[in-house]
Amino acid sequence: MSGGTILVVDDERDIREVLRDILEDEGYEVLLAANGAQALALLAGLPHPRVVILDLIMPVMSGVELYAALKADPALRGIPVIISTSDHSRAPPGVPVMKKPLDLDRLLAAIAALP
Repeated sequence: MSGGTILVVDDERDIREVLRDILEDEGYEVLLAANGAQALALLAGLPHPRVVILDLIMPVMSGVELYAALKADPALRGIPVIISTSDHSRAPPGVPVMKKPLDLDRLLAAIAALP
């Protein structure tokens, strides 16, 4: 049913670890980053993930800044993004948004629906 790599970018360690456990149980390889700068560093050295699950409010480099950097880079702009946030008003237009606390069944369905 599943497969591929998912990058979870969230400054809350508990959220990163819970998502990693759930996604790994579903058959995904999961990479974790605590902010946008860490995520960009990971993306620079790896094949593209199936999707980036992205919190918006983080220190160092916010999710909004990371999203803008992804879309500005021709090598990264095709990576799908799902926003995970408690404040959906900050989400870029046209990007799927999952309100925190996450509905895990809805999140898994959104990931499975990706090409």
